[in-house]
Order: sequence, then C-alpha cells, then structure tokens
Amino acid sequence: METGTVSIFNILGSLALFIYGMKVMSEGIQKAAGSQMRVIMRRMTSNRFIGLLSGFLITGIIQSSSATTVMTVSFVNAGLISLSESAGIMMGANIGTTITGWLIALDVSKFNFADYSLLLIAIGLPLFFVKKYRWGYWGEFLIGFALLFLGLNFLSVSFPDFSDYPDALEFLANYASYGYLSTILFLFVGAIIAGLIQSSSAAMALTIVMLAKGWITLDVAAAMILGENLGTTVTAEIASLVGNVHAKRSARIHSLFNLFGITWMVFLLPYFVDFLENVVTNYFVTILPQSTADVITLAAFHTTFNLSNALLLIGFVPWLIKLSIKTVPSKGVHDENFRLAYINSLLKTPELSIIEAQKELARYSVITSRMSIFTRELLFSTEAEEQEELLDRIAKYEEINDRVELELGNYVQRLSSEEISTRTSVQIRSIIGICSDLEQIGDNFYQMSRTIKRKIEEKIWFNQQQRERLKEMFQLVDNAFDVLNKNIAVPEFSQIDLEPAIATEKKINALRDLMRRENQESQEDPNYNMNSSLIYNNLFTSLEQTGDHIMNISEAIKAYS
Repeated sequence: METGTVSIFNILGSLALFIYGMKVMSEGIQKAAGSQMRVIMRRMTSNRFIGLLSGFLITGIIQSSSATTVMTVSFVNAGLISLSESAGIMMGANIGTTITGWLIALDVSKFNFADYSLLLIAIGLPLFFVKKYRWGYWGEFLIGFALLFLGLNFLSVSFPDFSDYPDALEFLANYASYGYLSTILFLFVGAIIAGLIQSSSAAMALTIVMLAKGWITLDVAAAMILGENLGTTVTAEIASLVGNVHAKRSARIHSLFNLFGITWMVFLLPYFVDFLENVVTNYFVTILPQSTADVITLAAFHTTFNLSNALLLIGFVPWLIKLSIKTVPSKGVHDENFRLAYINSLLKTPELSIIEAQKELARYSVITSRMSIFTRELLFSTEAEEQEELLDRIAKYEEINDRVELELGNYVQRLSSEEISTRTSVQIRSIIGICSDLEQIGDNFYQMSRTIKRKIEEKIWFNQQQRERLKEMFQLVDNAFDVLNKNIAVPEFSQIDLEPAIATEKKINALRDLMRRENQESQEDPNYNMNSSLIYNNLFTSLEQTGDHIMNISEAIKAYS
C-alpha cells in the first residue's frame, strides 16, 4: 500500500489533470464556437426566463459555469446586458453545471469514460494541427475531454478505500453525527474546497469519488455539494473586482442567489435527500447497480436543488437586484461609467420612454462636461504620474461618451418605430442631435489631450500670456457647460432661458478672436516658438468649437419643447 504522502500527491495530481482537462475542453469549444457564443448570450437575454435558458445551454455546451459567469460579468461591465438579464444567465449556469455532475456520476458508477480517452486523443491530436474550418479547436475540445476523464480515473484509483483507514472512519463519524451542525460544517468544507481550487466541477468530482469510496455518507456529500455551490461564486466575485459597479453587482446577485438557496435547503436537506434516494432506489436500481445508488442520488440532488432554487427565486430577481445595489454601493461616476442609469428597457408608451431618455441626456451632459475639467488639469499639471492618470481618464471618458451616444441613440430610434405623435417625433430628432453634439465634444477633448501629450513629450512650453488666455477660455467653456447642465436638467424644456447661453457663447467667440489676433502678432517676433504657437492655436480653436457645440445643444433643447 502506498504511503499517505504519496496518496495525497496522487490525488492532487489527479485533480490538477481534471482541472486542466476541463480548461482545455472549455476553451476549445469556446474557440470553435467563436463569436457565436457571445452573440447567442447577448440575444437570448430578452427577459430573465430566456436568460435562464441561455445560461443553461451555454454552460451545458462549454461545461464550465465559471466561464459562463465570468463572461456574464464582463458583458455587464461592458454594458451589453443589464443586471436583470445577467441574473437569469447566472441561474441557468447553476443548472447547466449539473450536467458535469451527471457525467462524473455515470463515469464513477457504471461507465468508465477513461477507457475511451486514448481514442479521443488519437482523434483529437491530428485535428489539433488542422487550422482550417476550426478543426483545431474541436481537436482541442476532444483532447480536453479525454484529459478530464483521465484525471477523474486517476482520482478514483488514487483515492484509498475507506476500509484501509479504520481510524478515519471513527473520526468522520463523530463529526457527521451532530445533525444540522454537521450539515453546516461540511457545507463550509465544500465551499472552501471549491473556493480554493476555483472549480466547482473539480470539487464535485472529489466529493463524488469520496462518496463512492465510502469516505463520506450521502448526507455529508449533499452538504458539501451545497457548499461548493457557494464556493464557486468566488470566481465571479474575483472577476468583478476589476470591473465597474454593475459588474460587481452582477457577481453579487450570483452570490446572493446561491446563498439564499443554500439557506432554505439546509433545513430541508435530510428530507430532500431521503426522497431522492427512495426515487433512485425504486426506479433506477434495475438499470444501475445497487452500490451506485448513492452516487446517482447525489447527482440527482445537485440538479434538483439548482433547478428548484432557480424556479423559486427567478420571480424575486428585482428584489435581488435591489439587495445587490445596497450591498455594492456606487463610488461615484468613475464606477458607474459604462451603463445608462435611467434606461433599462422600453416602456409601453414612447411618451414615458422619452422622459427616461431626457434624464439620461442630462447625465450624459454632466459626464461630458467633466472632460473639460480633466483636460484643463492635464494642461497645467507638472507631475508625470498625474499627467498619465489624467490621460487615461480622458481616454476612458471618451470611450464612455461614445458608448452612451450609441446606446441612447439606439434607444430613441427604437422609439421612433412605434406609433408616436408629431411632438414626440420632434423630441426624438432633438435627442439624436444633442447626442451627436455631445459625442463630438468628447472627441474634441480627447484630441486636445493627445495634443497636450505631444506638447509634454516634445517639451514645448507656453509663455505666461498663453497660459492665462487658455485659463480664461477654459473658464468660459466651463461656464457654458454650467448653463447647459442647468437647462438640460429642467423637467419642462419650454421654461429654459437661452440668454445666458447666448451671452457666454459671444464671450467665447470674442476671446477666440483676441487669442487668434495676439497669436498672429506674436509670430512676427523671431524669438517666438512656432511649435508652441501651433499647439496654442489648436487648443483655443478646439475650445471655441466646443462652445459652438454647447450652443447647438442649447438651441436643440429649446426646439425640443
């Protein structure tokens, strides 16, 4: 008999091979499917029920709930799907991952898929080197599938029979005899295992093998499966750490969903397991050996629990969203940058939807106005680290600006396909025009940041007069934004007064003319830096054009009413 140390390393190596096989298999099928996998997920989220089906199918295909949940979190982070849509996908992923449990249970109990592993590798390896028509990716999938079951076979062989360790029998029996306390204890054991190895499927495989070898009872195994459901949420939580607040909330919904499911199942666990054990023993013993009844019961428990939990909580998705928002509060605009704040879906009447669009428009204007502040700070900053941070922030805001313009524009264009009044039609055209101007303002500031970056890299300096004039121009543009943001936030646009906007625009034009005249006069001085003059002209011209766009928006707001 091998020593205990060797057995432990054999078990760890078998788990590593299993996890690696699952990784290769999952990545292979995702590559083979290409962008279609993401297209399917984006299209199959029209409501939480369709999202549930989508999550189940995607996870069933790629055999990795972790990959599905991480993909979902990234979609929420990018603003491609909403929190409500992501909740359905997460629930479906929990059900889809139970397919892996059935494959493992059948392998351990009746079929030995490892017997076909070498055949799969023999087929998959030649395909792996064929680059046409994605055959290589299918070869990668087959090789991963083979490695997965080889790892499972090694795990089953490496795990010693319980009869060889009588002292362990007494030890585990003691810890398994405290009723609900034992359930909670082994639940945490399962959660820790799944959290550490970052694979609920590998944790599940370990649990099934331990059950088959007699190391744990069915009740203990079921408790560990519950814990593994909780432990696997760590993957999504980790993936969301680099995302925005919406990504974090999506991961939190997944955690809350599993946590609530585990809570109610803990109290019903003994009765639930007994019921499933009777069903398996009475109806499946004819096609499966009696000795494998516990393993099949565990797989059935995993599926039944996740399916029941999804059906029970899918009606409470709005409540889960509210709770996720409370537990993951926003840290400000930098955290909320990729999603429309007021628009989730089309309302039944275009007139009410226009109100949502108007709120979003006001937020869009505020976001864009911040780019003026960042660009001014960049121009007058002398710290290299601060300059890099501001350049990154401006680039990110420009991306936000483009995304909001696209989403808001698409939203109101969808409204125009409905039966709408003449007034609503005018409002839609005004919103599209305003979005276009705000997007061009964002482009202006981004191009200015590139110009300032070149100025910094080439060590081009402005004289005192140039710096003072640019400060004046930035201040006037900020004043114009203040007037705009105040006007665009008014519920009834007919109440706004255009005079402050017109007055500020005249001041911007007058200062632009003065700066241009002074710059031309300075160019006659042979000591005047021409590179500085060109960059200076570029900046104040861009600021004046920004003022024009702001005035266009103010006029569009007035026309909107």
